[in-house]
Amino acid sequence: MGNPYKRVRHYHEPGDCHELTFSCYRSMPLLTNDIWRGMLSQSIDRAMEDYEFRLVAFVIMPEHVHLLAYPVGADVRVDLLLKAIKRPFAIRVKDQLVEARSDLLSKLTVHDRPGQRRFRFWQEGGGYDRNLHSEAAVRGSINYIHMNPVRRELCEQPILWKWSSARFHLMPGNSKDADLPTLHRLTPEFFT
Repeated sequence: MGNPYKRVRHYHEPGDCHELTFSCYRSMPLLTNDIWRGMLSQSIDRAMEDYEFRLVAFVIMPEHVHLLAYPVGADVRVDLLLKAIKRPFAIRVKDQLVEARSDLLSKLTVHDRPGQRRFRFWQEGGGYDRNLHSEAAVRGSINYIHMNPVRRELCEQPILWKWSSARFHLMPGNSKDADLPTLHRLTPEFFT
């Protein structure tokens, strides 16, 4: 039987936010250094801009990522947005591993088909995509995203985890952190 993650269907209705989750290959804790987290933040920013999405909330965990975003353009392609985030980032990481002659490179190189090897930073498939229609669902998603590091005991409070949007949401007036992707607030009109 095929990989169930390949069957994720992305759809969109006007007014939806998309809660997206994707994981590192074999759920390995690959996102533990600030350089790679910063590179991923840059990749998220570029993809959001290129595919006309706005990021509402996020968290970068050691082995997975949660994003909450909404489209502002007419052509909504969540699959292309995810590809534009993940692929350029994985290429940059691979280049760094090759240059450093890291042992990690062999752990992330898989036999794709007989005679073919492929670098794999991300778990294969589309990840998880949930459309959110109501303000209550969006607020619940933001809270869930921010509580990830607390539930995992990586920090005691959401605002203490640098690699999330918790400070943006929980500390009004907090200045932008240049290491993090650009965030946007939803206005009440979004849900009308």
